[in-house]
Amino acid sequence: MAGTPQFIRNLNENLIMDALITQGTMSRADISRQTGLSKPTVSLAVEHLINRNLVREMGPADNAQGRKATLIRFNETAYYVCGIDIGATRIRIALSDLNGEIIAYQTYPMVVQKVYERAEATMLDLLRSHMNELLDENHLNWDQIQCIGFGIPGVVLPDSGRIHRIVDPLAGLEEAFSLESLSGAFPCEVILENDVNLAALGEYRSGAAAGYPLFVFFSIGTGTGAGIMVDGQLLRGLGGLTGEIAEMLMEDGRRLEEVLSADGLMQLANLHLNPHYELMEVAGSSDMDADVDGKVHIVADDLHRYLTPEKLFEAARSGEVEALDILQQYSQMIASALRQISVVLAPDLIVLGGGVGGNGDVLLPVLRQIISEQFPVQPQLICSKLGEQAVVTGAVQVAIQQTMLNLQQEALD
Repeated sequence: MAGTPQFIRNLNENLIMDALITQGTMSRADISRQTGLSKPTVSLAVEHLINRNLVREMGPADNAQGRKATLIRFNETAYYVCGIDIGATRIRIALSDLNGEIIAYQTYPMVVQKVYERAEATMLDLLRSHMNELLDENHLNWDQIQCIGFGIPGVVLPDSGRIHRIVDPLAGLEEAFSLESLSGAFPCEVILENDVNLAALGEYRSGAAAGYPLFVFFSIGTGTGAGIMVDGQLLRGLGGLTGEIAEMLMEDGRRLEEVLSADGLMQLANLHLNPHYELMEVAGSSDMDADVDGKVHIVADDLHRYLTPEKLFEAARSGEVEALDILQQYSQMIASALRQISVVLAPDLIVLGGGVGGNGDVLLPVLRQIISEQFPVQPQLICSKLGEQAVVTGAVQVAIQQTMLNLQQEALD
């Protein structure tokens, strides 16, 4: 087919699409000048793209004089894509147009069914139900959805799309979240990727890391992980294991994830508070309370039941000495991991994210001081700009990329 008039026409259409996506609204004459295609070629290709609903006429240009040209633009609502973040405690879903504009975003609790003979079907039913609800709310149907990008807190094996080393709360659901299972559950194309890799991509495309040639997204939450990008490309490595920093060993021989995860932080707090801790409330009270000075205090009673990372950071923000001491010690352990990453990769930037790592107002001042005083390599350290939407933003980006490739391929077939 190469070299035939139809093949050349389709190449021209793809060239025009690229120009419109890059430049925005253009006239046919603008497109001709931008692409180097003749005006008759542009007019014919534009008409075909209008028939495919991929571009649309926007009315006359605001010319100062003479005949007003009709403006053309890429039709970002010709189709839609979704990004889904399957987290240990939350499911986050973003609906986006083809320009990456998120038009709807919802968060749902993760309900893990422990009856594993039904767990796979139950989880897929849950995901489908959430998607159907979101589409109904936005008056869309499945014919308009081209691709869904999924982020999963585990290693996605590149060759098979199967899940390995999933975070503990989702253990047993590896098969449900495999590429094969997800593809069978949804009537559109599915892409499956590690969640931290997607967060790194999201921050690079529209977040804190835009334009950085080498950066690391370091996620600390229920689990720990890193996404590494070089010149806009994710590093994957052998078996897709690049960035699995959970397996790094600390000085005492414990895995990094055991130390820095949300559970690790709570264990550290428990060890710090239990021996001599005496504060103001009795059993059955709230674990955080306001004293007459307006500061929030941690209540030692039943730490495992009451204390959470969120409340620990809240206490630190209120100036609670015990909370500040705990987080100072915790920051030292984060710094130990950052030092190893920095020495090996020498990144321009490290972005902290995740439910724990995202508390930059508390963590960054301590970490930056340690970096400036002790690190032989001193990358810039900032917090995620996208926050809890980092993963779904990256998932949307990979879904859009795949959709555009498919649309171009359809033109060539």
